[in-house]
Amino acid sequence: MAKRDPEKTARNKEIAELTGKLRGILPNVFKQTGYKTEATVNATIGSKSDSFIDLKHEVINSSEEFIQIWLQGLKAEADTDRLYPNAIDELWQKLQDSRAFQDYLLIFLRRSYLKHYDELSKARPLTEQAELWIGQNSADWGLLVTPRFAAGDWENDVSEIRHFQPRYWSIGHVLETGLVVPGKKRRQRFSDVDAYLEFFQNVLVRANKSSHGDALAERYVTHVQKAANPEEVLLLIPELRYAGRAAKHEYRLDFCIIDVAAGTRVGFELSPWSSHGQLAGTKGKTQAEINAEASANFARETRKLKNYFRRHGITVLVFTDEDLANPDELFAEVARYLTPKAAPRQLSLRILRDYFR
Repeated sequence: MAKRDPEKTARNKEIAELTGKLRGILPNVFKQTGYKTEATVNATIGSKSDSFIDLKHEVINSSEEFIQIWLQGLKAEADTDRLYPNAIDELWQKLQDSRAFQDYLLIFLRRSYLKHYDELSKARPLTEQAELWIGQNSADWGLLVTPRFAAGDWENDVSEIRHFQPRYWSIGHVLETGLVVPGKKRRQRFSDVDAYLEFFQNVLVRANKSSHGDALAERYVTHVQKAANPEEVLLLIPELRYAGRAAKHEYRLDFCIIDVAAGTRVGFELSPWSSHGQLAGTKGKTQAEINAEASANFARETRKLKNYFRRHGITVLVFTDEDLANPDELFAEVARYLTPKAAPRQLSLRILRDYFR
């Protein structure tokens, strides 16, 4: 039997107590507002949250913050000039006229936050950042958060992104969603952690034909397998495509790690001199021509790093021959970013109950 979460148990107890308080206030709410049933009152309030709060992106860390944002949204709507009153105006007026309804609203919103605490307090990717495309041309894959196939291609069900249970961009994430094939209703599913790691190492990374990439991948696989909870380890995302699913693209980033909770997106570029700096066919060229060619190569590499930061918010660390000479030290540097940041600590209802009875 799964171990009970003491924080969730404490929240459920608080929710039950708040429900009791609400029902104690209801008779006065009915008398002062004209509402006839509990369901009508609750639906009148509950149906407005999506209008007043950006539930797809807002990260809310307390019931007080939730209430404040909700009330700000209500007032902004009520202050809007309209030819004819609407349901918002009616709700606003009833709240002005009824102290019981005001009390009910505040308790209801606190209960609503506690009911949806896990989703509302969870940092989540922006809609435009919830879709990654990786791999080479004709061998590319999509990693989405809530993938669905519609109108001949893959997209996210954006209304469900905040309800996604695994940690974003983790091993658990890819086990939940798999990798999608662009333009085709097909997914590459993985039955367990080892199945994904085998695909990662032997298909995704091996296709790049980089001995340094292979060495890094091998150490990542070992790191995940030794982890106490492998599904919580963040993904070492290979071959992140700069232009997404576009067939023609300028760049691919060797590896990337995304920690939504920490708000970090870090890329890793393996740049040995043999493939990123050394010039071929220099015989017969003047020193000026060689310098110009080297300068152009350097400018292109620098432009790639700048573009990934400007477009995707990814800070790229570059590893050259000196770094690549010791793959264990290289992976140790990368591994610093693989442990996800813990979620922000919230007010513990259980602890309050332990201290104040």
